[in-house]
Amino acid sequence: MGQREGDRLKILHEAKQRRITQKQAAEQLGLTERHVRRLLVGVRTVGDRAVVHGLRGRASNRCIDRKIQRQALPH
Repeated sequence: MGQREGDRLKILHEAKQRRITQKQAAEQLGLTERHVRRLLVGVRTVGDRAVVHGLRGRASNRCIDRKIQRQALPH
């Protein structure tokens, strides 16, 4: 998890514990209130991993399979 995600998570935990409002969290994160609510649901269900992009460490869904890529592009 990067620094930016850690900062985002800290603010979301404060909103979850109701130390700050969802509106204040949204303003601090530069997001909409609705997006903050969506992230809070993710934190409750998935945990801290909710702030990390789902494809972190995996290939893109648009990525062409290497075997097909080698057939299409000869050396």
